[in-house]
Amino acid sequence: MVATALGIALLAGCAQFPDEHRGNWSEQPSLEPQAGPKPSIEGEEPPPESSGPRPEAAEADGCTDPDPAVVATCLGPIGAVAVLPDGQGALVAERDTGRVLRVELGAEPVELARIPVDAVGDGGLTGLALSPSYDEDELFYAYATTGGENQVVRVAPGDSPKPVLTGIPRGSSGNSGALLDDGRGALLVATGDGGDPQAAANPDSPAGKVLRLDGFGDPAPDNPDPGSPVVATGLAEPSGLCGAPDDGGVWVTDRGGAQDSLYRVDYGRELGSPDWTWREKPGVSGCAAASGSVVVSLEDAAALFTLRPAPDGTFTGQPEKVLEGTYGRLSASARSPEGLVWLGTSNKTGGQPVPSDDRVVRIEPPSGGSAGKD
Repeated sequence: MVATALGIALLAGCAQFPDEHRGNWSEQPSLEPQAGPKPSIEGEEPPPESSGPRPEAAEADGCTDPDPAVVATCLGPIGAVAVLPDGQGALVAERDTGRVLRVELGAEPVELARIPVDAVGDGGLTGLALSPSYDEDELFYAYATTGGENQVVRVAPGDSPKPVLTGIPRGSSGNSGALLDDGRGALLVATGDGGDPQAAANPDSPAGKVLRLDGFGDPAPDNPDPGSPVVATGLAEPSGLCGAPDDGGVWVTDRGGAQDSLYRVDYGRELGSPDWTWREKPGVSGCAAASGSVVVSLEDAAALFTLRPAPDGTFTGQPEKVLEGTYGRLSASARSPEGLVWLGTSNKTGGQPVPSDDRVVRIEPPSGGSAGKD
């Protein structure tokens, strides 16, 4: 289904930022660093803010987690989260098992689908997105690695998964992908390069791209090239795709090369130089964006990182690294309609799991934002 070439132009490079990060930066000395996110659920006192692991006693009772920010417990490592339109629940993907579950506070998780996956390497079930008309049809999409390829599947209630985009190359690496409803009726798909960097530059390959599709896997009609699904090129191992419909910004995280990166997607162009980089490779994973902020889950660094992009392409204020060690490895992020940030963990994969892992957590955004208590 993937169409042919799309003309590509390089983005301008970014200025060097001292220490471990790089990006365009506009310093605002009067802006003090904000406090870290404070989990908050209506009717319950939030726990004290902590930059380290919670005491052993708070995690001692099996799958019962006393933290009021924890929505679901005892899951497999989380590959993706998609918040439901009412903000009270979410769909979560277990990366290794292929299960998709609906979770909400105070209720047992409900399995909606089990998608066959092969999670060897960085593959598995790594992307989720709701249909634009989810309230009516309860359709959702998933990005999955199978034995021979990576693909996007569509799942309807009570039906088996149906492939809508196939033939995305699979390799020893570069199999992770991410999905996003772009708020304009189209599905955005970030694909890995399947371990072949040349594929990302090949306009005839779906690998290493950001694709924009309709609900049936065909190019969205208002793409820069109406005959092609490709809207950006140059990815290696994408792990998060997020956007803010109110200002049109779309961001993608990538683990390729010698550094982890965050790109702003400009339709019709090669991704070019990253807008932000992490030279220490903390394991960027999911992201969640709203007007004025982007939060990135860090899997290996077990933290949440916040940036505040400005309209001119720079970043303002002071970047924040928060929740260090509080929930362990953060592998997925999504933002609810009210502005709360939902996170998924992957402590059973390379971490130090507590009895209630792996978990889905719902918190206030690090900046304080406009999120109300849920």
